[in-house]
Amino acid sequence: MRLRLSWVRMVRPGSAAIAAALVASCVPMWPGRNAKPVPVVTAPAGLVMAPTAAPVAATAAATTPRAALPTAVTISAPADSIALAHALSRDSTARVVRSDSVPLLPSPTDIAKEASRVFGSGKPLVADTMVAVAAGGAVWDIDVKSYETRSRVAYFVQIFSGRARGEFERSLQRQTRYGALISQRLRDGGLPEDMTYLALIESWYNPHAYSKAAAVGMWQFMAGTARGVGLRVDWWVDDRRDPVRSTEGAVRLLKGLRNQFGGSVYLAAAAYDAGDGRVSRGLARYAGDLNGVLGDDRYFTLADTKYLRQETRDYVPKLIAAALVGKEPARYNVHVDSLAPFVYDSVWVPGAAPLAAVGNATGNSLAAMKEFNTRLLRGMTPPGDSMWVRVTAGTAAKFAEKFSALEPDERAGGMRVESKKGESMSSIARKHGISTTQLAWYNPKVSRLKNGNLVAGQRIFVPTRATVSAALEVPNPSIEKYPRRAKVGKKHVTKKHVAKKHGTKKVAPKKGTSRK
Repeated sequence: MRLRLSWVRMVRPGSAAIAAALVASCVPMWPGRNAKPVPVVTAPAGLVMAPTAAPVAATAAATTPRAALPTAVTISAPADSIALAHALSRDSTARVVRSDSVPLLPSPTDIAKEASRVFGSGKPLVADTMVAVAAGGAVWDIDVKSYETRSRVAYFVQIFSGRARGEFERSLQRQTRYGALISQRLRDGGLPEDMTYLALIESWYNPHAYSKAAAVGMWQFMAGTARGVGLRVDWWVDDRRDPVRSTEGAVRLLKGLRNQFGGSVYLAAAAYDAGDGRVSRGLARYAGDLNGVLGDDRYFTLADTKYLRQETRDYVPKLIAAALVGKEPARYNVHVDSLAPFVYDSVWVPGAAPLAAVGNATGNSLAAMKEFNTRLLRGMTPPGDSMWVRVTAGTAAKFAEKFSALEPDERAGGMRVESKKGESMSSIARKHGISTTQLAWYNPKVSRLKNGNLVAGQRIFVPTRATVSAALEVPNPSIEKYPRRAKVGKKHVTKKHVAKKHGTKKVAPKKGTSRK
């Protein structure tokens, strides 16, 4: 027998690790060819200490080298949590596994409370890293098992595996495309990789998702919040649509929120949805109810007060449910088809260069250029702004040479013309074979007379049809919120009509609007 372990490293904020505690399952695995019996000696207080020289299959989140984990601790009874805390105070690198005879062990919160009592309560202990392992081999690095029986978690599990199963399956398919890059950046940011499911409940992993509150992209950022985490959002470029850059922004935001709320990823998720101010006020207002409550239990205690809006009270249950179903799709009769991973090379491109020309120089289709460069709204690099443009992996060789070999007209995204008296946007558009709307994408600040004609003498940028073919038809990226009601003549247009007009669509079962 080999053991697949799950473990929690409890740390006092700002200090070294002082305890490792278990939430473990014993999974039969075929023993290694050179497997040897595990030497076991009896330890005080019912603990069994076993050197890790035994063949142990470490979980993916176990980042400490095996050589640095000299001890495995097996608990034989739930009451051993006190002995566990004392034992681990002597060896903070101990690993912990559960005896087969024990049906249930103390939760991470129980262990944190006991460790806090033993080591002092100057500051509460928080869960830094947690890995839970299901009997079927699924691994989570957020605590899903402690909360999977909560009614709202069970409700959303039923939704994701029931009436929303088709959309959930499509989102898991997109996860096979973007999952590796998201996990890598979460890991680099010191966050649990299962926080990837936050993008699922926000947008179904859709880089072009919109909410009715004008939150955009896979991580559903409002324009102001996006700029606050270092993303570019303007008329030409919208990093919220870029799966790489938006993920990096989300990691920065989530990391700050987790630090702000004592290491709890669930409070951080709630703040991501509702705003950190609302969560902070709730924790202060219900401080008495939260006295003695540690770690992620603080989120559920706060949610139970109903201080948070319903969408935020459901936010973490959705996250947990998505992680449960997403990690064990077969268990819930969910089928997942795979896509090729999102891998690419980048080339340095001058300003006002059309994506079509970059594709021609590298042998990429226009569809591929659009998918890799979703942040470029107008089908070209911004005028006067050279930047990196993505191309299919393996196609970037000798780009500068090949791009220079293209005809000058092909390398240009368009040309500038001067408006004349009596001309309008529509007349200029007709003259160059594009629509008035398409011409307006490249000229957001033109001046018009009262009769609608253009003020004479303005420089109007006229894009080529190749440039327009790669552009996205999107509303002003700086919009912070769509109006509740708009008037067109005598007809009232509801939010639904405004959303439809701007290409907005529902992106997930009722969700919050923080960042937002």
